[in-house]
Amino acid sequence: MSNYSIEITEQLPTSDSDVDHVFIDVVIRRVLQEEQISTAKISVAIVSDAEIHRVNREFLGHDYPTDVISFLLNEPLGANARINFDLHDADEPDVLHPPGDDVDLCDFLNGELIVSFETAIREANAHGWSPRAELLLYVVHGLLHLCGYDDLTDETRPLMRSRERELLGIWGLCPTGLEM
Repeated sequence: MSNYSIEITEQLPTSDSDVDHVFIDVVIRRVLQEEQISTAKISVAIVSDAEIHRVNREFLGHDYPTDVISFLLNEPLGANARINFDLHDADEPDVLHPPGDDVDLCDFLNGELIVSFETAIREANAHGWSPRAELLLYVVHGLLHLCGYDDLTDETRPLMRSRERELLGIWGLCPTGLEM
C-alpha cells in the first residue's frame, strides 16, 4: 500500500497554460511505485522562465533559466538539498551533491520539483514532440534525481537515461536528444 501526498501548483503569468495536473499526478504516482517508494510527499511548481531563472540564480548562482530543479527534503539531509538543472545541457552538471551526500531514501521520499513550462514549450519544438511530453520528461527526470539517480558522470548517466526511457515508455514516449 502506498501513501503519497502530491501537490501541483502553477505560477504562470497566464491561465491558458494547458498543464494537465491530473496527468502529472498520475505520472508521479506511477514513477514512485516503479521506484518502490511507498511513502512520499512531493510538491511540483510549474513556473515561468523568469521564476525558474530566479530560483536558479538564488540557489545555484547561475544567471539563466533552466528546465527543472529538484530539492530533496528528506531528513536528515535538511539543508543539504539535492539540486539538478539543465537536462539537455551536457556541458553543465545535472546534479550537485553536498560533500558526503550518500542518499539512502529507504521507502520515504520528501521532495520538491520546480519545472519551467516556457522551457518545455521551447525545447519540445527543438526535440520534435509536444510540450506535454517535454514537461513529463522534466517531471520524470527530477523524480529520478530525488530517488537517487545521477547523470553527473559518464558512468552513472547511461543508467539514468535508460530509466527515463523505460518510464516514459509507459506512456508511449521516447525522448530524443538526450545523450546516453
